[in-house]
Amino acid sequence: MSPKTAWTDPEDLRRQLEKRWRRGELLAARVHRESPFPLRLRLRTPTGGEVAEHFEAVRDWVRNLREHSREVRGHGYRLDWQPVRNRVHGTNRLPTAAWVADADDALALLGRKQDARRFDALVETTRARQPALLEWLARRPLTALEHAEEWPRLLAVVDYLQAHPRPGLYLRQLDIPGVDTKFIGNRRRLLAELLDLALPESAVDTRHTGARGFEARYGLRQRPLRLRFRVLDPALAIRGLTDLAVPVAELAALDPDQAEPPVRTVFITENEINGLAFPDHPAGLVIFGLGYALDQLGAIPWLHRVAVHYWGDIDTHGFAILERLRSHLPHTRSLLMDRETLDAHQALWVSEAAEQRFTGELHRLTGAEQALFRDLRDNALGANLRLEQERIGFGWLERYLCELPSMAAPRR
Repeated sequence: MSPKTAWTDPEDLRRQLEKRWRRGELLAARVHRESPFPLRLRLRTPTGGEVAEHFEAVRDWVRNLREHSREVRGHGYRLDWQPVRNRVHGTNRLPTAAWVADADDALALLGRKQDARRFDALVETTRARQPALLEWLARRPLTALEHAEEWPRLLAVVDYLQAHPRPGLYLRQLDIPGVDTKFIGNRRRLLAELLDLALPESAVDTRHTGARGFEARYGLRQRPLRLRFRVLDPALAIRGLTDLAVPVAELAALDPDQAEPPVRTVFITENEINGLAFPDHPAGLVIFGLGYALDQLGAIPWLHRVAVHYWGDIDTHGFAILERLRSHLPHTRSLLMDRETLDAHQALWVSEAAEQRFTGELHRLTGAEQALFRDLRDNALGANLRLEQERIGFGWLERYLCELPSMAAPRR
């Protein structure tokens, strides 16, 4: 193998410069009108022994470097030369260093002149309209370049929220020329980085983070979180309506004690079919299909005054959700999440997905629940054992519900 492969060639020099481009260094310097040039590049050269032993290869290497240099092409890297004397081949000029003199040479070598011009335009626009974002451009120049075409619209959003901090409007209501709801919705994370720098502290609620917390962070109105429930007692139907989905705030404002008879028992289940098929129950209703809304239940005052039963899967994840619910509604009882139910449905056991399994400790379970949870977590009953709630016999559920009237609701 020729030692030529160890010597720096023109492509090696270009790659060194490309690394600086990918790190954003070359563009970042333009924001503050600084210059890293002249820039010396690493140049691996032949040793004296290699010159003597591989003279023809060295001569080809020198020719190739020179042909791609600024000396020949008029742009790119510049070479420093030094005469090297060899007893066999006499005195020859060999390159000893490679330099890029200025930004123009660097951009020409990389083929990035057009990109640099586009970035310079972003910088000047930003300097005039939102100088607080210049530091962001220096930190994230390549990201800015990716969004060059839409940069004026991004600045328009920043301009608007500066002029109208925490407007209390839906995204759909923001009247920004050239900017629609989807434009903002699809760029929440990027806009958050810009808005955090451009807005005063009073306009940013730092308790909310990420794309999901965008609206709350900047005082925009959020789509109301809805809870779906079914009234299980015909006497409690709301003008004949029994299956409803309402914002959490509206359900919290509802006072079921004003109904006759009042709501006394609330069942909670994640599974939609379970909620739809749940049997009628005196003075009862079932809340289902919760998802992230589960953590909002504690904000409903009257739920603290009625009996609450949670029906989840008999697996580690199901008990973790029960634990989470009890952090908001401590008096919650579990429903059909017991060893008797598990044993009675052995033929319907399945495996819990590894990514859903909870392997930590839970502290809000009863003694019986804790024992079953640990057996499931530690695989004492079988590997990743699980009984899904929808696999439990309907008759089994009906028999359980018949015993509930003897269970007292929490004190009012």
